[in-house]
Formats: sequence, C-alpha cells, structure tokens
Amino acid sequence: MGIFIRRLPVFADLRAEQLELLKPLIEAVHYAAGDFVIQQNSPAEHLYIVVEGRVQISYKPYDGAPITVSHVEPGGLFGWSAVIGSARYTSTAIAIEPLEAARIHGDMLRTLIAKDPETGRDILTCLANAVSTRWKDAHTQVKSILESGMK
Repeated sequence: MGIFIRRLPVFADLRAEQLELLKPLIEAVHYAAGDFVIQQNSPAEHLYIVVEGRVQISYKPYDGAPITVSHVEPGGLFGWSAVIGSARYTSTAIAIEPLEAARIHGDMLRTLIAKDPETGRDILTCLANAVSTRWKDAHTQVKSILESGMK
C-alpha cells in the first residue's frame, strides 16, 4: 500500500508519519467500464479518489430522469457523503472507463481525525484543495463542510 499511497497526489503535502496513519484506511479498488461504483441512496461508506479512468456522476430527482452532473478524472474525488457523515449517497457514480481508485472508509477517517486533530486538519486541507480549483472560495467552503461533518 505504501507505493499506492504515493500515487495519490491529493496527499502529497502530508508528512511521512501522517501518511503512515492514513495508509491503513486506504484500499485500492478496480471497476470495469459500465460498473456502478456508488448508487444514489445507498449507504454512504467510502470516499473515492480516481487514480486511472473516469467516472460519471449523476443525480436522479424523484420525479425525473437521471441528470449527469459531472465527470471525475484522475486526481478527482467523489463520494463526499461518506466524509461529511451523511447516511446515504446523494448521487450515482458509474465507471465510464476502466477505473482504478483509492477508497477511504468515512467512519475510519472521522475516527482518525478525532484521535489526531493536527493530522485531521491536514487531511481535510488536502481534500479541500483537491476540489477547490473548481469554484471560487471553494477551499474555505469545502473545508467548512468537512469540518462540520466531523463533529
């Protein structure tokens, strides 16, 4: 797993001892093109980091057809519901190419953050930075959401 975690640029700013704490929480997973990675309304258990491949994120309103809301490429994250402590995923994620990803169990991550607040703050900063390029002031907004989910 040590080699695998080095393939996750999202955590490049963590110190070696922080990576050691995070390593047991990370699992490599693979999906074929067309596989469901997560399904809307299923239990929110894992945050995913795309290593190779692409994922389509869609949302299905109760009264309509599914809507594609984004595509996640290498380095991108999805499954945020698991990190902020939501009971269920709010969207569906489908591999649109063969997918290699890292997944982190949300409950285990929240436990690590509670036990080691400094490492937790640094991990949350890494996660917020991973999506903050998408919209203005996102880093502050995402970090606030993540921190509120940890309480």
